[in-house]
Amino acid sequence: MKRIPLLLAIAATLAGCGACPKHAAEIADPLGNRPAVAEAPPLALARPSLFTLSNGLGVWLVERHTLPVVSFALAVPTGSSRDPEGKAGLAHATATMLDEGAGARDALELSRAVELLGATLETRAGADASYVTMTTLKRNLAPATAIFGDVVARPRFAKDEWIRVHDLWQNELRARASDPGDVAEVVTRVALFGAAHPYGHPVEGLLASASKVTLEDVTQFHRAWWTPERSTLVVVGDVTRAELEAALAPSLGTWKNENPPCASCGPLPGALVTPSAEGPFPRVVLVDRPDAPQTVITVVRPGIAAADPDAPIAERANIALGGSFTSRLNQDLREEHGWSYGARSHVALTHGPGFVSASAAVHTEKTAEALVALLHDVDVFANRGLTEDEIGKTRLTARSNLIDALETTEGMAHRLARDAALGLGPDHQARASLRSDEATKTEMDAVAKRLFDPTRAVVVLVGPRAELAPELAKRGFPPAVLVDAEGAPIPAAR
Repeated sequence: MKRIPLLLAIAATLAGCGACPKHAAEIADPLGNRPAVAEAPPLALARPSLFTLSNGLGVWLVERHTLPVVSFALAVPTGSSRDPEGKAGLAHATATMLDEGAGARDALELSRAVELLGATLETRAGADASYVTMTTLKRNLAPATAIFGDVVARPRFAKDEWIRVHDLWQNELRARASDPGDVAEVVTRVALFGAAHPYGHPVEGLLASASKVTLEDVTQFHRAWWTPERSTLVVVGDVTRAELEAALAPSLGTWKNENPPCASCGPLPGALVTPSAEGPFPRVVLVDRPDAPQTVITVVRPGIAAADPDAPIAERANIALGGSFTSRLNQDLREEHGWSYGARSHVALTHGPGFVSASAAVHTEKTAEALVALLHDVDVFANRGLTEDEIGKTRLTARSNLIDALETTEGMAHRLARDAALGLGPDHQARASLRSDEATKTEMDAVAKRLFDPTRAVVVLVGPRAELAPELAKRGFPPAVLVDAEGAPIPAAR
């Protein structure tokens, strides 16, 4: 019985009882005043040590001896932006075939060998580069590098494996058309860049072009682009330079470029051109999904290149707009109105100028209202800048995001390999993190205005035309341009 008054006092305190100041003062913090905590300093990053193998392969090594793990990431600066005309997806198909048999092992034997080592192996292509990544235990360094070297330099490109991979690839592209989110990503690229631009098609390619890609195309693409002097190998983990060179000598050390000079392997000027989508703005592009209960909204506009000095600040500013759960877009469309399960924004950093986007999947009947709200949020952000609270929050979040990205050997290898492929240099992460951390409100506001202003935006909608068209017209939006699931225009019905 004696405990009841104390419990009542605690309950009153938690409820903010204004009539109990004495109890509130006594119970508010039984441990006393909290000590002042100094602000954490910017993250200090180790610079990789650099060396070059005799065949011209550049190596970036970051030694981490805390765990007996080593991660490899090889970056080749060729991706979907190098796909030949009419064969979108060739870089993707080439990367996919690398681990479908290599060296003395067929596809199944290769998979089993990696599994027996307890290692992981991945091959993939992006817009600007292709990658092979592997993580292994230190004690398996020699056999792991042997497999890694075979996959990179000696893929089999077996005909029977190509038939299987090619069929799966086309099936995946067919299935993509049924996913509204995937469709929105594909159409967004075409709508902003145009189909002829190096960034104007998805990395995975298009269904029509996939059917034209042959095994000979894959073999020639690999022969032309996958060469040691053009590539960079990033290694992070429990290994010294002497140990690494000894392991690489019989595998990647024997990789040679025996090709004649490649006439089409020079700079790619088209990718360096800022996209100039046709106006008037905002231009609306629509993929009709009759009776869809949700509409995917994407607002996209031209961005900047990864090497732009403002890129680190743009990534930090994006946290406030739509790059975190507490961002403006998510708080408005999800928390305030309940129109969406989540709204977000993204800054795509590529070798050439990329794009900035804001997106959400919303209830179809609220599409027009949500689009107006989203455009308003972006416009206010661009023209009024960040609040003081957002300046502090984005600094701490950017630091946390960087730690998350680099805390594992695999994560750091991936990030540095991307930097190598984009020509950003081995100290880019250190310079970029400092640039981001020290950005002032004036600098943040200027970048927000430069990159997020929706004046030149293109609106991509994936939803039911019959329901959306009249609601959009009521709010002054121009008639939508109809396209299919891969962004190709659909002629207006006569």
